[in-house]
Amino acid sequence: MTDPLGDTPPARQLQVETHGLDVIGEAERKGTPRTLFWPWFGANVSVLGLSYGSFLLGFGISFWQALTAGVIGIVFSFLLCGLVAVAGKRGSAPTMVLSRAAYGVRGNRLPSVISWMLTVGWETVLCALATLATATVFGRLGWGGGIQTKVVALVLVSALTVVVGVLGFDLIMRLQTVITVVTGVLTVAYVVLVADHVHAGAVGALPSGSAQQFIGALVFMMTGFGLGWVNAAADYSRYLPRTSSSRGVAGWTTFGASLAPLLLLVFGLLLAGSSRALGEAVAADPIGALTTLLPTWFLVPFAVVAVLGLVGGAVLDIYSSGLALLSAGLRVPRPLAALVDGLLMIAGAVYIVFVADDFLGPFMGFLTTLGVPIAAWCGIFLADLALRRRAYDETDLYRPRGRYGDTPLVPLLLTLAATGAGWGLVTNAAAGWLDWQGYLLGPLGLGGRTGSWAYANLGVLAALAVGFLGTLALRRAHVRRQEERAPAPADTEPAA
Repeated sequence: MTDPLGDTPPARQLQVETHGLDVIGEAERKGTPRTLFWPWFGANVSVLGLSYGSFLLGFGISFWQALTAGVIGIVFSFLLCGLVAVAGKRGSAPTMVLSRAAYGVRGNRLPSVISWMLTVGWETVLCALATLATATVFGRLGWGGGIQTKVVALVLVSALTVVVGVLGFDLIMRLQTVITVVTGVLTVAYVVLVADHVHAGAVGALPSGSAQQFIGALVFMMTGFGLGWVNAAADYSRYLPRTSSSRGVAGWTTFGASLAPLLLLVFGLLLAGSSRALGEAVAADPIGALTTLLPTWFLVPFAVVAVLGLVGGAVLDIYSSGLALLSAGLRVPRPLAALVDGLLMIAGAVYIVFVADDFLGPFMGFLTTLGVPIAAWCGIFLADLALRRRAYDETDLYRPRGRYGDTPLVPLLLTLAATGAGWGLVTNAAAGWLDWQGYLLGPLGLGGRTGSWAYANLGVLAALAVGFLGTLALRRAHVRRQEERAPAPADTEPAA
């Protein structure tokens, strides 16, 4: 097995990571691109991937349509992560610091806030799902799955997530390797045990859906997978030597992140397509519903694989959410920022577990709503990266009077325009508080909020395209001038 820490001695004592938004020094850059496989696989091997089969079929499409939408959505969205990760090894700084090259030092606070909201939201959802899954398993075992079990499970899951997030990079890399092995083995065992619940006839009889339904499913998979990680994709590749292969960084990130979701999706589609009742149960309890197919003796191992898989994703989220919070302007040490996010995660998980009576509706609304501005940011970031021919200026990433500027208007206005257009082309009927979206579907002749294009979620694709193409068209000359500019002399300007 490859050592996930490269040439770091196995006996090295774990300590709290002190790095925050700073650039990683040459002496601390280690590993090779293939080491990126472990954190990305460990973060996405969650059995929640099985539940996405039910989510996809909920769009009213056939098995083959759902499989095609899932494969394209997963691979393409994680390829975006791989490309963002290339910036990490080139600049050796967190994603939302490198984003300052496109947005300016203080202008970048807008996407940093959006990134922070997305990562905190994801870690909250994963923590809540781990709690619900534990309660369901305990209930089936007759050990009590009520409020007390949920409270204990929430405390343990939250504590593990927060502690690892606070300690930082080294512990995360080691934990993700363990999660990869344990969850990989136990997930295979789950598939073997429930394989007899697959009925090929029922799966093959699923009727085909429209092109609009197919596109909606495709975009949902993009927002549920890669677009939920693009804003953090450079946070781990920043520790690699700058001589690392860019193709290797992009390839191993994409492969590591996509492999488990692809395999889990196929089996999840087969299960959900074989039983309408299972599909409906997954909408209410995405992880716990999967236990109904298991023999009693495997419930505890299932709880282990479910909780570890979800914690693996939550740990990466809480680490990156802390970095995003710092980039948004909070001046505290990174461990404290991660702790603050952990407290917010716990509060949100309490609401989902003990108050909310519906999961899928708010979840889809959350993914789509924040998926639009994140897609806009991703398009702008990748276009800016593609335009650059020279390395990032490490000093000017922290100085508002440096080459990257303070608050340049073009990227900010482009983000607002792309987000406005995107929100006008998506709807969230299952989440009533978002019924204001979709305001462009009528004027553009797409049938309005109840027409055939209402649930295609075109706004995510539109925001990505507007951000990318707009930056290529409007910022090419500006980037050239930045790179031709001589380094600014050192001054007493405070670092941002």
